[in-house]
Amino acid sequence: MNSSSSNPADKFDTSRANEYARQSRIALAGYDACQDLAACMLAASLGDAPSAKILVVGAGGTAQEIIAMTNLEPGWRFMAVDPSQPMLDAARQQLEDLAADASYDAATLIGVLHHLEGDDAKDRMLRSIRAHLKPGAPLIVAGNHYAYASQPLLLAAWGQRWRQHGATPDEVKAKLGKILQGADPPHSEAAVQKLLHDAGFGDAIRFFSSLFWGAWLTCKVG
Repeated sequence: MNSSSSNPADKFDTSRANEYARQSRIALAGYDACQDLAACMLAASLGDAPSAKILVVGAGGTAQEIIAMTNLEPGWRFMAVDPSQPMLDAARQQLEDLAADASYDAATLIGVLHHLEGDDAKDRMLRSIRAHLKPGAPLIVAGNHYAYASQPLLLAAWGQRWRQHGATPDEVKAKLGKILQGADPPHSEAAVQKLLHDAGFGDAIRFFSSLFWGAWLTCKVG
């Protein structure tokens, strides 16, 4: 993993946080569809839970997952956390902070896991989330998987995605470099499943895929 900082949150400075809404929708084809489907998957999992409390980890930038869930379930309440202060500041423009406790009906971890270096850091994040969930509570996990260099065709298509939106070859190279900076995705879907199992979650069902990106729903075991 190539990174100039030991803290993956450092790369999300103010300038990157401010451009995140547009850039994320280019880098992830189907960004809004993924967020909408995540809301639908949680609503389907929770059933009749008009006042559910949802823990949103990595909410900074757009807070789109909260917007999508609120549109579907206006009675849900959210605790949003993010390790990057600029990203969280951007999200706070659309959110009102809510009091938290240690028992949530569901949680989301969208666009975070592949920024954590090594399986130990990923495991700590997942176990921390599990500790705040009720027994059997659903968790949405979404992010990149596969080692980038192992999928040259997907990587080339990713570059074409930027070119599709008007980027020059030099700009494509720079944008891909920024995306790859400090990223350490799980190397396969099986690796995602193993991380979840090891942290105390059950089998995950994938409900969205876009190039390197995948989105899964799992549930806390016990």
